[in-house]
Amino acid sequence: MIPRKLSPLTKRSRRGFRGYPVATIAFYGPDRDTAAKVAVGIVHREDAEPEIMRRWNNSERDVRRDVTINREVIAFVEGHHVKSVVMSDGVIGCPHEEGTDYPEGGVCPKCPFWAGRDR
Repeated sequence: MIPRKLSPLTKRSRRGFRGYPVATIAFYGPDRDTAAKVAVGIVHREDAEPEIMRRWNNSERDVRRDVTINREVIAFVEGHHVKSVVMSDGVIGCPHEEGTDYPEGGVCPKCPFWAGRDR
């Protein structure tokens, strides 16, 4: 088996905390195997919410393997002079947003895989 090449952001996330700003990167999809969305937040100080947030979607291809999206994410992170990267190990939930794509407190009708799962 040929090992997969690590992305520059995965390498940066493995270095640990290097200071602020921090980029938080999370993947979302219809199940745990397919990432249809990546959300990147920029946090400028401890105990703060992300001040800048950007999302990328691809319903046809896993965003982790989409060269264009990966280049844009890297450019976004570098453009904000990020010192640390925190990244989810895998897909952490449904790509649809509660209250926007389906009612608050409800279950996403498009992603039954996530129904009843603690994420």
